[in-house]
Amino acid sequence: MDKLNLSEEEWKEKLSPEAYHVLREKGTEKPFTGAYYECHDVGTYICAACEQPLFSSEHKYDSGTGWPSFWTPISPDAIELKEDRSLFMTRTEVLCSCCSSHLGHVFSDGPPPSYKRYCLNSICLKLIKD
Repeated sequence: MDKLNLSEEEWKEKLSPEAYHVLREKGTEKPFTGAYYECHDVGTYICAACEQPLFSSEHKYDSGTGWPSFWTPISPDAIELKEDRSLFMTRTEVLCSCCSSHLGHVFSDGPPPSYKRYCLNSICLKLIKD
Protein backbone atom coordinates (compact mmCIF):
# COMPACT_ATOMS: atom_id res chain seq x y z
CA MET A 1 0.00 0.00 0.00
CA ASP A 2 1.28 3.48 -0.86
CA LYS A 3 1.91 5.98 1.95
CA LEU A 4 -1.15 8.05 2.82
CA ASN A 5 -0.24 11.67 3.49
CA LEU A 6 -3.11 13.83 4.68
CA SER A 7 -2.88 17.23 6.34
CA GLU A 8 -3.86 17.42 9.98
CA GLU A 9 -7.01 19.30 8.93
CA GLU A 10 -7.92 16.40 6.61
CA TRP A 11 -7.30 13.92 9.47
CA LYS A 12 -9.56 15.99 11.76
CA GLU A 13 -12.33 15.81 9.15
CA LYS A 14 -11.85 12.06 8.61
CA LEU A 15 -11.59 10.91 12.26
CA SER A 16 -13.72 11.40 15.36
CA PRO A 17 -12.15 13.68 18.00
CA GLU A 18 -11.37 10.63 20.17
CA ALA A 19 -9.77 8.71 17.30
CA TYR A 20 -7.82 11.79 16.20
CA HIS A 21 -6.42 12.22 19.72
CA VAL A 22 -5.08 8.67 19.86
CA LEU A 23 -4.11 8.09 16.21
CA ARG A 24 -2.62 11.50 15.42
CA GLU A 25 -1.73 13.01 18.83
CA LYS A 26 -0.41 9.75 20.32
CA GLY A 27 -3.02 9.56 23.05
CA THR A 28 -4.02 6.41 24.93
CA GLU A 29 -7.48 5.10 25.72
CA LYS A 30 -8.18 4.03 29.29
CA PRO A 31 -7.50 0.35 29.99
CA PHE A 32 -10.46 -2.07 29.92
CA THR A 33 -12.63 0.41 27.97
CA GLY A 34 -11.88 -0.33 24.30
CA ALA A 35 -14.09 -2.36 22.00
CA TYR A 36 -11.51 -5.06 21.29
CA TYR A 37 -9.67 -5.80 24.53
CA GLU A 38 -12.03 -8.74 25.28
CA CYS A 39 -13.03 -9.48 21.70
CA HIS A 40 -12.52 -13.09 20.57
CA ASP A 41 -14.06 -12.79 17.09
CA VAL A 42 -12.09 -14.22 14.17
CA GLY A 43 -10.84 -11.83 11.55
CA THR A 44 -8.31 -9.21 10.54
CA TYR A 45 -7.65 -6.00 12.44
CA ILE A 46 -7.11 -3.06 10.10
CA CYS A 47 -5.99 0.51 10.74
CA ALA A 48 -8.98 2.68 11.67
CA ALA A 49 -7.42 5.60 9.81
CA CYS A 50 -6.41 4.07 6.47
CA GLU A 51 -7.74 0.46 6.50
CA GLN A 52 -4.36 -1.23 6.04
CA PRO A 53 -4.38 -4.81 7.41
CA LEU A 54 -2.31 -4.86 10.62
CA PHE A 55 -2.96 -7.87 12.88
CA SER A 56 -4.77 -11.21 12.75
CA SER A 57 -7.08 -12.52 15.46
CA GLU A 58 -4.94 -15.69 15.31
CA HIS A 59 -2.14 -13.71 16.96
CA LYS A 60 -4.29 -11.99 19.59
CA TYR A 61 -4.06 -13.02 23.24
CA ASP A 62 -5.27 -11.85 26.64
CA SER A 63 -2.36 -9.98 28.19
CA GLY A 64 -4.36 -8.84 31.22
CA THR A 65 -3.39 -5.23 30.51
CA GLY A 66 -6.80 -3.95 29.38
CA TRP A 67 -5.80 -3.33 25.77
CA PRO A 68 -5.91 -5.64 22.74
CA SER A 69 -2.57 -7.43 22.56
CA PHE A 70 -0.96 -9.40 19.75
CA TRP A 71 2.29 -11.36 19.61
CA THR A 72 3.08 -10.49 15.97
CA PRO A 73 1.76 -8.24 13.19
CA ILE A 74 0.12 -9.69 10.09
CA SER A 75 3.30 -8.75 8.18
CA PRO A 76 6.53 -7.04 9.26
CA ASP A 77 5.79 -4.39 6.62
CA ALA A 78 2.39 -3.51 8.11
CA ILE A 79 3.87 -1.52 10.98
CA GLU A 80 6.76 0.76 11.79
CA LEU A 81 8.54 0.93 15.12
CA LYS A 82 9.87 4.16 16.60
CA GLU A 83 11.66 4.99 19.84
CA ASP A 84 9.36 6.85 22.22
CA ARG A 85 10.96 8.78 25.10
CA SER A 86 7.77 10.40 26.39
CA LEU A 87 6.53 10.07 29.98
CA PHE A 88 10.09 9.90 31.38
CA MET A 89 10.75 6.41 29.97
CA THR A 90 11.93 4.74 26.78
CA ARG A 91 9.42 2.59 24.94
CA THR A 92 8.89 1.42 21.37
CA GLU A 93 5.94 3.01 19.60
CA VAL A 94 3.96 1.06 17.00
CA LEU A 95 2.82 3.03 13.94
CA CYS A 96 0.83 2.07 10.87
CA SER A 97 3.34 1.89 8.01
CA CYS A 98 0.81 3.31 5.54
CA CYS A 99 -0.45 6.43 7.32
CA SER A 100 2.01 6.78 10.25
CA SER A 101 -0.83 6.77 12.77
CA HIS A 102 -0.03 5.87 16.37
CA LEU A 103 -1.38 2.44 17.32
CA GLY A 104 0.23 1.72 20.69
CA HIS A 105 3.52 0.25 21.94
CA VAL A 106 5.40 -3.04 21.79
CA PHE A 107 7.01 -4.69 24.81
CA SER A 108 9.24 -7.73 25.26
CA ASP A 109 7.03 -9.56 27.75
CA GLY A 110 4.71 -11.42 25.39
CA PRO A 111 4.18 -15.12 24.77
CA PRO A 112 6.30 -17.41 22.58
CA PRO A 113 7.28 -17.66 19.87
CA SER A 114 7.98 -13.90 19.53
CA TYR A 115 7.92 -12.92 23.22
CA LYS A 116 6.45 -9.60 22.04
CA ARG A 117 3.33 -7.82 23.27
CA TYR A 118 1.95 -5.39 20.72
CA CYS A 119 -0.30 -3.45 23.10
CA LEU A 120 -2.71 -1.41 20.98
CA ASN A 121 -5.58 1.01 21.41
CA SER A 122 -8.94 -0.39 20.27
CA ILE A 123 -9.91 2.95 18.73
CA CYS A 124 -6.97 2.58 16.30
CA LEU A 125 -8.35 -0.68 14.93
CA LYS A 126 -11.35 -2.01 13.03
CA LEU A 127 -12.08 -5.73 12.96
CA ILE A 128 -13.04 -7.23 9.63
CA LYS A 129 -14.66 -10.51 10.65
CA ASP A 130 -13.99 -13.67 8.65
